[in-house]
Amino acid sequence: MSHLDPYGGAEARGWDRPDQPTQLPWPEPDLDPGTGPWAGQPQVGAERYATPTAQFEPVPGTAGLLGHEEAPTGQIERVPAGVGLDHEDAPTAQFAPVPGEEPAAEQSPSGKRHRGRRRAGGGRPPAGPPAPSPGQPPSTGRAGRNLPAAISVGLGLGALVLLPLFLYTPSFLLVLAGAFGVGIWEMSRAVRRARAVVPLVPLIAGGVLTVTIAWFGGLDALLLGLLVTIAGTLVWRLGDGPANFRRDMTAATLIAVYVPFLGGFAALLAASPDDGALRVLVTLVAVVLSDTGGYAAGANFGKHPMAPTISPKKSWEGFLGSVSAAALGSAVLLWLLFDVAPWWGAVFGVAVSGAAVLGDLAESMIKRDLGVKDMSNLLPGHGGLMDRLDSVLFAVPTAYLLLVVLVPAVS
Repeated sequence: MSHLDPYGGAEARGWDRPDQPTQLPWPEPDLDPGTGPWAGQPQVGAERYATPTAQFEPVPGTAGLLGHEEAPTGQIERVPAGVGLDHEDAPTAQFAPVPGEEPAAEQSPSGKRHRGRRRAGGGRPPAGPPAPSPGQPPSTGRAGRNLPAAISVGLGLGALVLLPLFLYTPSFLLVLAGAFGVGIWEMSRAVRRARAVVPLVPLIAGGVLTVTIAWFGGLDALLLGLLVTIAGTLVWRLGDGPANFRRDMTAATLIAVYVPFLGGFAALLAASPDDGALRVLVTLVAVVLSDTGGYAAGANFGKHPMAPTISPKKSWEGFLGSVSAAALGSAVLLWLLFDVAPWWGAVFGVAVSGAAVLGDLAESMIKRDLGVKDMSNLLPGHGGLMDRLDSVLFAVPTAYLLLVVLVPAVS
C-alpha cells in the first residue's frame, strides 16, 4: 500500500505512481514542452530518461548483486585472478602523464614488493624510505643514533668533566651537583609513566646535599646524606595525602639510591688527596673503553644475545669486547699512573667493565618497564643525561672500592 501525498491529493507516490507524466497546473516555460523556447519540440517523457544512454555489457556472475537483473556495469576491464581489491592494486583509468613527470617502474629490480611501500604505476613513484627533513640530521649509525652528533656531544661532555677536574678540582663538585640534579629531574619525569609522582624539590635538594657532604665527610657522610634525602622526601610527600603513598615513595627511594647515592662515589674518588683527579680519570677511561669495545665487537661479531628481553642489541661477543678493551687499557693506565702491577690493572678493568654493563642493563630494564626509549631528548645522539650516566653510576662504586685496596690514599 502506497503512502498518500499530502501535497498532491490522493494520488499514489513512489513505485505505484503511473508511468504517464503529471500535467502541471500552471505553464512553466522551462519545464512544460508546450510553452517557452521548447515549444514545437518533440515531447520528452519519463520513458526516454529511464532508458540507459550507453550500452553496457554485464559482467558474468554479477546479476542480481545490485537488486536488478540487468544492472548496468559499464565497460570496465575485469580484474585478473589473484589480484587483490586493495586500493593500491585496483585498476585505474588511463590518464595522460603529467608533463615533466616520468612514469616509474612497476616493481623493484628484485621483483619483490617491500612491506609498507606502495607499488609504482600510473605515474606514481614507488614510496621508499622517508627523506630526512631539512632540520633533521642526515645519517645514523647501526645503533639507530646520529653518530656525528653523538661523538660531538660525547667530546663536549668529556671536556666539561675533565677541565674542571684538572684545572681546579673543587669545581668538579659543581659539575657533579648539576649532573645529578638533571638526572633526578629526568628520572622523576620517567616514573610518571607508571603514575608515580615524586617530590622533586626534596629529591634535588637532598641529592646535592648528599654529594656535597660526601666530598668533605667521606663514606659515612654519603650514607647520612642518603638517609636525610629519603626522610625529607617522606615528610614532603605526607603533605599530599595517603593516596598512592607507597608507589610514590618507592619511586622516590629508587631515585635517591640510584642517582645521588651511587653517583656520590665519584665525589669520594675526586676528594682523595693528591691523586683524586687521576682516580676519576682511570675510572672514566675504563668505562669509555668498555663502551667502545662493546660497540665495536657487538656491531661486527655480535650473534649471541646477552639479554634479549632487556636489551636486544647486547651480545656476548660485545661483552667480551668490553671486558677485553677495559682490561687492556686499565692494565697500562694503572701501571703508568699508580705503579700498580699490570695484572691488577687488568682485574680493575674487568671489574669496572662488568659493573658498567650491569648498569647499562639496569637502566634498560627500568626504561623497558616504564615504556620509554630514552630518559629525555636533552643530548642529541645520546637521549638523556641518564642514558650516559647509567654505566658510570655502577662503575664508580666498584672503582672506589678497588682503588682503596690497590692504591691506598695517602693523607
